[in-house]
Amino acid sequence: MEAIKNQFDMSLNEVVIEANALNKTFKLGDVNVDVLKDINLTIREGEFVSIMGPSGSGKSTLLYLLGGLDKPSSGNVKIAGKELSVMKDKDQSIMRRRNVGFVFQFYNLIPNLDVEENIMLPLLLDGKKIKNYRYRLEEILEIVGLTERRRHTPRELSGGQQQRVAIARALISDPDVILADEPIGNLDSKTGTEVMELLRKINVEKKKTIVQVTHSSDAAKYGQRIIFVKDGRVVEQ
Repeated sequence: MEAIKNQFDMSLNEVVIEANALNKTFKLGDVNVDVLKDINLTIREGEFVSIMGPSGSGKSTLLYLLGGLDKPSSGNVKIAGKELSVMKDKDQSIMRRRNVGFVFQFYNLIPNLDVEENIMLPLLLDGKKIKNYRYRLEEILEIVGLTERRRHTPRELSGGQQQRVAIARALISDPDVILADEPIGNLDSKTGTEVMELLRKINVEKKKTIVQVTHSSDAAKYGQRIIFVKDGRVVEQ
């Protein structure tokens, strides 16, 4: 298994994510809806990139394609030079668990698990021994400011705290890339600012490549680069 991790080692690659001639079409009855049209972009190691656009522009669909959560209708996505479309499903799953962390707008936490259990869940799914990650858990809890909340369940936490759990869960496997879909879309402005500051800290101090999708111009400014998407196309970078 570690050999698979090693083949996706991004430390030697300047470009960590690459999309080439990416198209995505959904079929609604007898009608084909072109959601993404001929997308070409690159994400480099250590970047904080914001993908911005109005509702329905295709930005979230683009993020899911970049992370291998969905498949393009045509074109390809490469992570660390490895083309996802030619990989076996098992290898894609391993890549997503070990090399890409995901943060979603609605947190996607397991209600009956406490903070610590939610954070460690990706390791359990990957067959890891939890005892080997105790030090890392303590470090991550400190980073996201939840050491005192480790035994609380999601319903005992505020929205901002739940999103911090989601960010910690994305970090636990030490991924090279974090993909965030509207990470502050469910939060008030003050809490949203705190979460964005946390993501920027992780980008700078932990050298994580971060790609976020947002409709908020304030959130987008945390990115070193902003990619604008409109009607399924990249219109400006």
